[in-house]
Amino acid sequence: MANILVVDDELGIRDLLSEILNDEGHTVELAENAAQARDARNRMRPDLVLLDIWMPDTDGVTLLKEWSTGGLLNMPVIMMSGHATIDTAVDAIRIGAQAFLEKPITLQKLLKTVEQGLAREQVRQAAAAYQAAQSAPAGAAVTPQAAPAVGADAALQGSQSFNLDLPLRDARDAFEKAYFEFHLANEGGSMTRVADKTGLERTHLYRKLKQLGVDLSKGKRNGN
Repeated sequence: MANILVVDDELGIRDLLSEILNDEGHTVELAENAAQARDARNRMRPDLVLLDIWMPDTDGVTLLKEWSTGGLLNMPVIMMSGHATIDTAVDAIRIGAQAFLEKPITLQKLLKTVEQGLAREQVRQAAAAYQAAQSAPAGAAVTPQAAPAVGADAALQGSQSFNLDLPLRDARDAFEKAYFEFHLANEGGSMTRVADKTGLERTHLYRKLKQLGVDLSKGKRNGN
């Protein structure tokens, strides 16, 4: 699962989001202001950041802009606020935020937005690995640093058939299909082991595989 940084000056919000995300299997780091967020971002290299807009010292949009201009915005950032205007949300997206959550944040909306953020990042990393492989000299090996966090084998296997000219949603679906087919083959088609490996609830996993058009018998055939 993912390392997630939650930045919010309200203790209740931090505790609530931490509890929900921990229950989903994520590792959560908390920060109550921009100074702590800077330190945590440099120390833990989060896979995703949930960033409050209104904070007393440095607001979230300013911190987002700081990371963007400093070349540090290499992870998806989801902005949060209960008082932001549409213009503020648009500015954050323009700077580089991936999404915006309006407080009070519902459980369903939080989990869906986090899942989408992580999935988009996996597609971005897989595309980077593909581009690195394409630009490497013939016969040269792709270094581990060029491979995405989901694992070099899965990324390089899946990237061979990626069409990077597709719309983002279609590219993400293609990556996720390759990702799940990889784990199904590795686990001999066992839905229970794949659910445990990918961190998804079994029913959710089954619906996801059907939605992506994954052949559920393929993993069993390959595993036999």
